[in-house]
This record gives sequence, C-alpha cells and structure tokens, in this order.
Amino acid sequence: MPDYHVRIANDDLVFSAAHFITLEENVCEPLHGHNYRVAVEIGGPLNASQYVVDFVVVHRAVQAVLQELDHRVLLPTEHPSVHVVAGFQEVEVRFADRRWIFPRSDCRLLPLASTTAELLAQHIGRRLRESLPLSVGARPQSIRVEVEESPGHMAVCTWRAEIEEASKS
Repeated sequence: MPDYHVRIANDDLVFSAAHFITLEENVCEPLHGHNYRVAVEIGGPLNASQYVVDFVVVHRAVQAVLQELDHRVLLPTEHPSVHVVAGFQEVEVRFADRRWIFPRSDCRLLPLASTTAELLAQHIGRRLRESLPLSVGARPQSIRVEVEESPGHMAVCTWRAEIEEASKS
C-alpha cells in the first residue's frame, strides 16, 4: 500500500526570535537570536479528491503558528530553574543570579521545558495538530516538523497517529 506525504518548505516559512537555553543544570546561554526556517510534512491516505491535504491549507496553518513566534523573545514556562513571571506590562525572568525584564508584548510564553530547536519543532507540531483537523476535516496520520536554527543545524519532531493510539491503550 502506498505511503503518501506532502511537504511544505516555502521560503516564507520563517520566523526571527530571541531565546536562550540552559546547558546542563547551571549554565545559561546569553540571550541571542536566530532566523529560523521551518518545513512541515503531512502524511495520510488520499482523500476523495486524490490528495492527502490541500497544500494551501497547510501553508496557511504553518504561517499562522510562525506568526505567533515571529519577532518575540521565546520563554519556556516549564523549565525547573528558569522562573518566568508575567505581569500585565512586563515579564520578569530569572535564572540563578541572572535577571531579565522584557515588555510583555515582546514575549511569547511557551509551555516548554526549554526553547531548543527540538522543542520548538514539538510546539509547532502540537499547534498544527490542534488547527489542521479544523481546516481539513480529519487528523493527519503523521506530522513531521523541521526547525532549522541556522544553516545546516536542524531539529525534527514527528507524530504518528498509530503511536498515539497505542500509547492511549
């Protein structure tokens, strides 16, 4: 039986953002930024029109998720040593003896343990898994998200429906 996938990797699937990650338990990188590139692959059976999913629908869904991240400081809210306190107008972030204050509107608080490329790929994939069924009428059998942090440095996260179903039983 054939296995079908569509891949969306347009030049406009990019976002620029600042972040820092922790290395080991007590080292924190300086705040810095990247121009991230994203590619998405959707797998599943052919529908009645003989395609997996409409390229345009996937492209728009990916763009919407990336717009949420673009030109923001990405902050992990689930890291055990990075403490993020969001106020109405500002966000205070602490790690050991370091402290940052950012305008609230410049931040994107993410339910992640870190803002590594791997977990950003997971986040983007999770957001797509939430939005795509609304747009295409069914949950894709697989979603693969690639996040390139810099040329040649890429992380990938893949979901497969059969693995999710097996883990639920």
